[in-house]
Amino acid sequence: MTTILKLGGSVITDKETPETVDDDALGRAVDAVAESDVSGLVLVHGAGSFGHHYADKHGVTPSNGSRDAAGIWAIHDSMRRLNDEVVRRLQEADVPALPVHPLSVGARDADSTLSLAADSTATMLAEGFVPVLHGDVIAQIDAGATIISGDELVAHLAREVDADRVGLCSTVPGVYDESGAVVPRITDLDDVADALGGAETTDVTGGMAAKVRALLELGAPASIFGPDVLDGFLAGHSVGTVVDG
Repeated sequence: MTTILKLGGSVITDKETPETVDDDALGRAVDAVAESDVSGLVLVHGAGSFGHHYADKHGVTPSNGSRDAAGIWAIHDSMRRLNDEVVRRLQEADVPALPVHPLSVGARDADSTLSLAADSTATMLAEGFVPVLHGDVIAQIDAGATIISGDELVAHLAREVDADRVGLCSTVPGVYDESGAVVPRITDLDDVADALGGAETTDVTGGMAAKVRALLELGAPASIFGPDVLDGFLAGHSVGTVVDG
């Protein structure tokens, strides 16, 4: 069984302060992964206060590219450093984590279709490792380089490695409706479009609406949930909001 888990940037960093890891929150997430019996795990983490800060500074988004190598490097380097910390903490907890940097293994064509060398991730899985990917910049034909979000990576990898379970761990317990209650299941973005707002802090990848949209495109059930039930998700329980297009 293959499980893809995304740790949101807001879960593992303080998004109000540039380049600040939330040590306690990351530690709890790492402990949940280390204590689970999950095999065939792929981890993806968001940018939080690392990549988003630099992407906003240099004006790079999923649709607006740049050919400024220094700016692209600044965005990627911030994400590489966050990825280093996530992998380090996982390895300290005896999780066989290894980094995979999307800038080095992927690209987009002129129509924004993603090509990602998922065979590297699949081979790592087959050899018992835990691949750890992250939101990043990625080369795109006729656009220089654009942002690739963790949510897009999750959706792409879920298809490429034929994932059995997908989970997005966010700072909220699920997707809220207009009354503030957690929606148990979403089958169409229009069902909750009015309730989905943008992120409160700088997020160039679209906030919760982008997460839901990406999961609906999987064609398979996925879950959005909070950190308090991460261990439950890893144990195979139904948690948070199930998104099933």
